[in-house]
Amino acid sequence: MTLDDLNKLDLKTLADWPLPTKLAALGLLCVAIVLAGWWFDWRGGMETLDAAKQKETELRSVFTTKKNQAINLEAYTKQLADIEQAFGALLKQLPNKQEMDALITDVNQAGLGRGLQFDLFKPDAETVSEFYAETPIRVKVTGSYHDIAAFVSDVSKLSRIVTLQDIALEPAKSSVLNMDAIVKTYRYLDDEEVIARKQQAKEQKK
Repeated sequence: MTLDDLNKLDLKTLADWPLPTKLAALGLLCVAIVLAGWWFDWRGGMETLDAAKQKETELRSVFTTKKNQAINLEAYTKQLADIEQAFGALLKQLPNKQEMDALITDVNQAGLGRGLQFDLFKPDAETVSEFYAETPIRVKVTGSYHDIAAFVSDVSKLSRIVTLQDIALEPAKSSVLNMDAIVKTYRYLDDEEVIARKQQAKEQKK
């Protein structure tokens, strides 16, 4: 069929068209219907289907995570109990507020017991963290190297946690040294202090 033959076709005489022409026209009409259906209807449905598939993948991932957590719940519970037990053991190494004076006295006595001379023993302001507070004590002692070393060892063996920081040694005279250091003592906060800290944090956020 030539282009001229197509131009001569008239829809009013559709019944008289040759069979091949009718089949070709029917094929074009079917293609046009399919394209129109995809453009006006199926395209939106395909986009919705893709979004649903993506949502399904996300939900499957969440389900897998929750399932693994449920399977390992007993192990997580035991691990949490172990952590709490370990935290409690560490907490017991910290004095409470009433015991701080005795701990500071123990540090002082550790130095005097080794024959050291205290030129400075000055507790500074307390710094409070979430669960504990620390008090730095500036010390300056004079004594022999062995006595100072024994004092440091005695402090490390105290039943409470005490650390020495910023240690500086310099000779004073024959076989005698001056040691400047910061001794840090720690205590845990009681329940009232913890509640007050949390309340203060909430107010600061507001």
